[in-house]
Amino acid sequence: MSPIDTLINTTIRSDVRSIQSYHVADASGFIKLDAMENPYELPHALRQQLGARLAEASLNRYPVASYATLKQRVRETLGVPAGYDVMLGNGSDELISILCMACARQDRRAVVLAPTPSFVMYQRSAQFAGMDYVGVPLKADLTLDLPAMLAAIDEHRPALVFLSYPNNPTGNLFGADDIVAIIRALDGFGLAIVDEAYEPFASDTFMGRLPEFANLVVMRTVSKLGLAGIRLGYMSAAPQLLAELDKVRPPYNINVLTQIAAEFALEHVEVLNQQASALRAARADLAAAMAALPGVEVFPSAANFILIRVPNSDDAYAKLLSNKVLIKNVSKMHPVLANCLRITVSTPEENRAFLDAFAASLSA
Repeated sequence: MSPIDTLINTTIRSDVRSIQSYHVADASGFIKLDAMENPYELPHALRQQLGARLAEASLNRYPVASYATLKQRVRETLGVPAGYDVMLGNGSDELISILCMACARQDRRAVVLAPTPSFVMYQRSAQFAGMDYVGVPLKADLTLDLPAMLAAIDEHRPALVFLSYPNNPTGNLFGADDIVAIIRALDGFGLAIVDEAYEPFASDTFMGRLPEFANLVVMRTVSKLGLAGIRLGYMSAAPQLLAELDKVRPPYNINVLTQIAAEFALEHVEVLNQQASALRAARADLAAAMAALPGVEVFPSAANFILIRVPNSDDAYAKLLSNKVLIKNVSKMHPVLANCLRITVSTPEENRAFLDAFAASLSA
């Protein structure tokens, strides 16, 4: 064994050494429909105005650590209840990590619980924080198995339960009454994290219900709203709870360029909302077009992506790749996703190009 191998084996945790890095596919030259991004840029005039504002950034200084101006803009623009603050993160990924670190008790192994399949970072963040992860499988129709969730909560008494709303990668909204039942089952010992990353495309939100539940945390990101490149997430909860979680947040975790860009974009949030509206309409058209193809099952979606099942997902995925169309093959994530593909809703031009290549992949 080489000296570097010995060093790694001595210093790096065995569970970290045994897993793969989070893989992001190279999308150069592809129609990119794999990452649930908003395909629309800000209008040219707004990009020019943003550029001028960014040029004034004091790059030689640390950000103002309170982020008071940006947090106020988020509260006023994005539906946070009166009397509630927000905590900002470098994307929702950092917020998930902060939640796990804050709740990873030292006297025993704390538990993170979530429906599965769902966002992979729930499990990874739990592992890296030294927590146990319990996944509760969805039903065959991809809906939440409430009795199984409640039984798992009773057995494991988790510190955190993550509920992606809508769920990724399935795209569906779990029943609001089911989520309330889970929140109440956790009362006194656990937090329910309702992850609303795809809220701009959904028909429901728990943000306004924060005052009802002391153990509810609502988490969102501006990535799906059209700002994936600036990496900004936010979450809200009861003020006393948020203050405790904020102790774990690294100082200066939001850089000045992100801060300026986010403040500017939220001044023009109506532009982003119009783009989200266009994508919701395109989602319905794309779903109908795929459902008309032979052998394709389309699942309901309240997000900016659509999950489908095809006769042979590996074959369809490979043929789309050969036509420079990149989607997500999720068929190996969980048995309930057998032969499933996930497609991001995009512009009319990219949706048409995908449909043409997809139809050809099914008939070839």
